[in-house]
Amino acid sequence: MKFNIHGRKVTITPAIKDYITEKVGKLDKYFGDPDNITANVNAKVKGDEQIIEVTIFTPKLILRGEESSKDLYSSIDLVIDKLERQIRKNKTRLKKHVKNTEKVFNIDFEIPKEEEDKNKVVKRKTIENKPMSEEEAILQMNLLGHSFFVYEDIDSKNICILYRRNDGDYGIIETK
Repeated sequence: MKFNIHGRKVTITPAIKDYITEKVGKLDKYFGDPDNITANVNAKVKGDEQIIEVTIFTPKLILRGEESSKDLYSSIDLVIDKLERQIRKNKTRLKKHVKNTEKVFNIDFEIPKEEEDKNKVVKRKTIENKPMSEEEAILQMNLLGHSFFVYEDIDSKNICILYRRNDGDYGIIETK
């Protein structure tokens, strides 16, 4: 696996770089051809929190995990556990939906029975898509008490998804 390791408000020492390379490198066993996989690792400090963000680009999909704690090494361990859980949890979906998975993922690992995917769609909802501005969408989302809201932008006529970010601000995903 190739690595791009960057630090924001934190210096990436050779020890930190080696630790990240060792830990993220353990995920190689889940990829069919790890030499063609790139992992972007960003380390940042926000207050007294040490935040690690790992994004792994494969030919068919993107894996992403972010964790924070008071200790940088602990954050690295947490994010690797999270990424490994994502891969293991979605093994059957990967096998079913990604064509030529054997080239991208090594799917021949065993999952204990208690780890098998038990999640399923339990509710479907139909919404009325009324054109509105960003401000009106924020108001609607807050009135409903949701963490996201789907609406049609009044200016661009595109379907947009408004969501509340972890830092309390808002983000918008706009479709074309």
